[in-house]
Amino acid sequence: MDIEAIYQKPSNHDVKSLLESKFGNKITVKGLEMDRVLVDVADKNDIFEICCYISDNLTFEHCSIVMGLDMIEHMEVIYVLTNYYTGINIELTVKLPLDDLHIPSIALIWEGANWHERETYELFGIIFDGHPKLERLLTPDTYNFYPFRKSYKLRGQE
Repeated sequence: MDIEAIYQKPSNHDVKSLLESKFGNKITVKGLEMDRVLVDVADKNDIFEICCYISDNLTFEHCSIVMGLDMIEHMEVIYVLTNYYTGINIELTVKLPLDDLHIPSIALIWEGANWHERETYELFGIIFDGHPKLERLLTPDTYNFYPFRKSYKLRGQE
């Protein structure tokens, strides 16, 4: 744990500076708003390490959102992490190539991410490696399609 970086009330500028100094070329801060820090993560394999640091050292105690986004040429996983003391959110975006939709699970860091990851798996087919129970929530196991992908065509439509 990086003891010098533990903040109960980091400002959005503190969050930006600490993430950039800790992770350098692994991330790009693409925006800074009053209550939000927008970050692109360069390599999907770094997401677990980055999230551990955010949880342990910046006191972001909640994973509010994990969602998929189909950009046609690639998929994205977007995480919204919340610090309750300040109301600041960090939005992490990770691009996934269509031929490798695997990304490390963060459910071991924030248990609330468990269901978000399962839902993203069910709707987009993104696989969260190391997830404790990655299975469909609502659709049958026999479904071999992912309804939120842009390539999915509704039955009866041409």
